[in-house]
Amino acid sequence: MRILVVEDNEGIAAGLRSNLMQRGYAVDVCATVAQAWGALTAERFDAVLLDLGLPDGDGSEVVRRLRAQIARPGLSPLSQLKPLPDPSTPVLILTARDQVQDRVAGLNLGADDYLVKPFDMDELEARLRAMMRRAAGQASPVIRYADLEVDPAAHIIRKAGQKVEISPREFAVLWALLLARGRVLSRPQIEEHLYSWGDQVESNAVEVYVHHLRKKLGQKIIVTMRGVGYFMPQEQE
Repeated sequence: MRILVVEDNEGIAAGLRSNLMQRGYAVDVCATVAQAWGALTAERFDAVLLDLGLPDGDGSEVVRRLRAQIARPGLSPLSQLKPLPDPSTPVLILTARDQVQDRVAGLNLGADDYLVKPFDMDELEARLRAMMRRAAGQASPVIRYADLEVDPAAHIIRKAGQKVEISPREFAVLWALLLARGRVLSRPQIEEHLYSWGDQVESNAVEVYVHHLRKKLGQKIIVTMRGVGYFMPQEQE
């Protein structure tokens, strides 16, 4: 799962990045509104952690512009070539502004949650997971699929009641496919969930992770659509 942190305080940004990476997330960091918008235009993120007081403007502008990205008919072919950020990307505001009106304004603008600094990392991660779960239409904190139970909080997978040991990146691949079940994800789309900027991407990494998951969870758990990508069927008996 890939997170964009938008925070101009280097110490806070570094702490968030380190803590989240230790918990199995891929994390990228921006310090300005312009950088954040450039990142959201170029990449796909599972969630955004957004500070409000940024050097070149208010972080709420990122939320406003993000939620305004609705496909409109009649766009010229040239304009359609420019990628649009996903307007449904979950956003959690992290700020020192603790007044009720600030929280109300942020949520009304389109943020999914609001957390006041200083905060506890366990609470932040719990809110982050809940936010992404809602965005995926998943009410329960544990996903059940066939004979699997997947707990994203503990990064634990059980098959027929037995715990299965998998690596953080194997978990990230499974989680991405599970949330998108019924839809094919290409290799680049899966890689977006695995790597931060600057990470070395091995050409066959996704194939290796899929191979390991099939060995551990069953050959039919992930289906290959040759030349397109991978998917998990919507339902599996």
